[in-house]
Amino acid sequence: MTGQEHTPYQLSDTALTDTAGEPYSIATDAARPLTLVFYGYTQCPDECPLVMSSLTAALTRLDPAERKQVDVAFVTTDPARDTTEVLEKYLDRYDEDFIGLTGDMLDIVTLAESMRLYIGEADRLPSGGYDLGVHDTHVSAVSQGQATVVWSMNTSPKQFADDIHHLLEEVNAA
Repeated sequence: MTGQEHTPYQLSDTALTDTAGEPYSIATDAARPLTLVFYGYTQCPDECPLVMSSLTAALTRLDPAERKQVDVAFVTTDPARDTTEVLEKYLDRYDEDFIGLTGDMLDIVTLAESMRLYIGEADRLPSGGYDLGVHDTHVSAVSQGQATVVWSMNTSPKQFADDIHHLLEEVNAA
């Protein structure tokens, strides 16, 4: 497995808001056996589009039965600008089934911390722009409310797909 397996982290059941405007908790509302979670923001110029493109390409490598067992959740680290409408438009460019989540920054940080991920504070710059600080660029595999595997942003689509296949075998055997 390319992703780093670890002792499972129990996710906070904190509910954020999905692109339909409904409450959504990754820990309790996930409809599919495996959810890949990535924290980022829609105006990110580099890492976020790279990771989202890799995830999209990885899912095309799965057979249809496997693909139906995997969700992707994109949690914004910029809720001031990433409204539900902005998130939906952004994610539809990758895959219309991707789940976009936003909410109060404190709730986003609480969820991220339960996954052992770091979200920095956003600062307004004198130019009027934002410095979103630092946020982890890891993708987490979540199953049954627990994060069990973490991948770096440098994971290739093939590596993601191979690991997803392996994780689905484990989930389906349980």
